Amino acid sequence: MIRILRQGAAAVTIAMLAGTALADSGAFFRAIKQDNAVAMRNLLSSGFDPNTKDEKGVPGLYMALQEGSLRVASQLLESPRLKPETRNAADESPLMMAALKGHADLVKRLIARDADVNKTGWAPLHYAATGGHLEVMQILLDHHAFIDAQSPNGTTPLMMAASYGTPEAVKLLIEAGADVHMRNQKGMSALDFARRAERPDSVELIETALRWAQQKQGPRGQW
Repeated sequence: MIRILRQGAAAVTIAMLAGTALADSGAFFRAIKQDNAVAMRNLLSSGFDPNTKDEKGVPGLYMALQEGSLRVASQLLESPRLKPETRNAADESPLMMAALKGHADLVKRLIARDADVNKTGWAPLHYAATGGHLEVMQILLDHHAFIDAQSPNGTTPLMMAASYGTPEAVKLLIEAGADVHMRNQKGMSALDFARRAERPDSVELIETALRWAQQKQGPRGQW
C-alpha cells in the first residue's frame, strides 16, 4: 500500500512538473511574439532554457529575429546559457536570420558569441546577399566568410544577390573577388540568375566583370 501511495505521489509530481514546463514554454513564446523583454528577463532569471524550441523545432532566438522582436532577441543574446548555433528543422541558424533581416548589430553580437559564419550548405552570406544588406555582407566577409560558399545545389551568394538582392550587393561581391564563372548543379551562373530575374543592372555588372576577366586574364571577379 505504501509503495502504491509513493508511486502515485511520484506520478502527480511528474505531472505537475510537466505542466509547469509547458506553462513556462507558453510564456516564453508569448514573450517572443509580444517582444516583451521584461517577461523574457524574468523567465531567464528563473532558470528557463533560452534554447527552447517550439513544436515545429524553431528556437526562441531564431523566432525572435524572424518576428522582428529585437528587444527579446537582445535579451536572449545576453544569456550566458544561450547556444547561438541552435538551429531550426531546416538547419537555419539565428545568424542566418539576422543576416537575412539586415540586423548588423545583432550579427556582430552573434559572431562575438561564436556563431558559425561558414556553416556548410546555405550560409549566412547567402542570406545577407539575398536581402542585399551591404553592411551585413561586409561584416561577414571581414570575419572570413567564404565568398563563393555553395548551397547544397551549388548556388553561391553572388547568384542569390543577382536574383534577389540588389546591384550594389552584386557589385560588392564582385569587387571582393566572387567568382563570376561558377555554375550551380543546374548549370546556371550568376549571369543566368540575373537574366532570369530580369535584373538589367546586375546583368550589366556581371557582364562587365566577365569581359574584364577575359581581357586582363587576371584574378576572376577583380575590377
